[in-house]
Amino acid sequence: MSDNSPQDFINALPFARALGMRLEDIGDGRARIAMDWDQRFVGDPATGVIHGGAVSALMDTCGGAAVMSYPGALTTATIDLRIDYMRAATPGQSITAQAECYHVTRRVAFVRATAHDEDPDNPVATASGAFTFDRKEDR
Repeated sequence: MSDNSPQDFINALPFARALGMRLEDIGDGRARIAMDWDQRFVGDPATGVIHGGAVSALMDTCGGAAVMSYPGALTTATIDLRIDYMRAATPGQSITAQAECYHVTRRVAFVRATAHDEDPDNPVATASGAFTFDRKEDR
């Protein structure tokens, strides 16, 4: 990460700010980001369930934050992200994503992530992705 505060990663992304994402923990190739339930992000008005796109954005942002916290990383971009939705998030509950770089090559970081509502033992979704990144020593 740069010398900026960790929340600067979220603040620099207008879409993440619009979704109200909060960086809760970051470092050494790991990140945790939370997002409160919001009526504006509901995908099914009949049930109040949050839209899968909001969950996807949370997991993608969390994966990118994990990569940015990997020692020496300077920039990142998503190459590929596969998300498996396990169940609907409970209406009214916040969602938290956790991501970890599990393998890193010279230019690509492979990331696994989970998202859950207030039941941490019952995932809403899981994801695996590949993120390209630049290293500080290459600049």
